[in-house]
Amino acid sequence: MLRLVAEKLQERGLDDDPSVDPEAVRRRYWEERARRQARIEHRRNRRRAGARFWVVLVLLVAACAVLAVTTWHQVGDLFGL
Repeated sequence: MLRLVAEKLQERGLDDDPSVDPEAVRRRYWEERARRQARIEHRRNRRRAGARFWVVLVLLVAACAVLAVTTWHQVGDLFGL
């Protein structure tokens, strides 16, 4: 049975390995490299965004604290507390 299949394949010329397009291999390599770089850049951007969030949050809390203390002192001076 296998011999018959092998003979049919030889008749059709399908037993040869398919040829590889070197340009397609090169293009696929560059595509994978671009994807990897995009993933790395995305991770960096996420990390930086997290750091920016915390810095802005700390600055806002500090500004609110300064404003609250200043307001408290002004109210104390105004009403003699």
